[in-house]
Amino acid sequence: MRAPTASRFSVDALKLDVEAEIERICGWLRETVLKDLRKRGAVLGLSGGIDSSVTAALCARALGPNKVTGIFMPEHDSDPESLRLGQALAQAIGIETVLEDIGPALAAAGCYARRDGFIRQVVPEFGEGWGCKVVLEDALTGRGYNISWLVVANPAGEQSRHRMPLDVYLGMIAAANMKQRTRKQIEYYHADRLNFAVAGTPNRLEYDQGFFVKNGDGAADFKPIAHLYKSQVYQLAEALGVPAEIRRRPPTTDTWSLPQGQDEYYFSLPYDKMDLCLFGLNQGISREEVADAVNITPDQVDAVWRNIAAKRKVAHYLHAEPATML
Repeated sequence: MRAPTASRFSVDALKLDVEAEIERICGWLRETVLKDLRKRGAVLGLSGGIDSSVTAALCARALGPNKVTGIFMPEHDSDPESLRLGQALAQAIGIETVLEDIGPALAAAGCYARRDGFIRQVVPEFGEGWGCKVVLEDALTGRGYNISWLVVANPAGEQSRHRMPLDVYLGMIAAANMKQRTRKQIEYYHADRLNFAVAGTPNRLEYDQGFFVKNGDGAADFKPIAHLYKSQVYQLAEALGVPAEIRRRPPTTDTWSLPQGQDEYYFSLPYDKMDLCLFGLNQGISREEVADAVNITPDQVDAVWRNIAAKRKVAHYLHAEPATML
């Protein structure tokens, strides 16, 4: 890493007038949910993470806590901490909640069995008591594309890392995506029951880069923080009463049975560095200035930008409406 030098571009570029932004979003929420969508309130899944917490708090501020329902949807691989933190958030902002254990539904649909079957093509001994996750190669390699690796841990906690054939990788991701699509089905059940709208929780980094499942967590009636970089979501959190435990928690995927951060699974860089790289690219800031702000080399900035461009191609499909001939 290079030592940082003076630069006019820095993390300060992402600073918000927090109260003004909260009021602006709340006004948009009232207009969108109550008038445009003609719904009585909002439903959303609560994960114990910063994005769903801030989204819930914004909805409660705009619509009233009695018009927001949060849904906890743990499954067999979920970290119990996610449920505890989600419950702390709901109590802090005073909203109603529902607990839906989706593990049995996923097991019945073959989610875990399908995933494990693909893993055993690479690690035949994988079975009861083992853990797994999928990780990405460092985005700073400069390849312009990512190589995914399977990481498994045996019951003794010993980890190993394995290259995956394409069919194994696609099969594992397809099985994991069943979790997000099952959760969305539950959200829309409660939305229909209450005549509420479903809130989506992606921040700008996730929305831009396609870090969501099509017709899973990518499905929603409105997405109130999709214009905010993740660093900016954190800025709003304290003012909205999000508990400090959640504000301090590193972003996680909570998808695989082994612990994993978002940077390890999808972005390959911590969110604050990714925010600056994405902002710099969007604003036409030179690679040298971005490099100084992020404390990496200009060539590494180019590598991150190539990675962003590659993920945007994937995101195009994820954002697309169904094709018709109308």
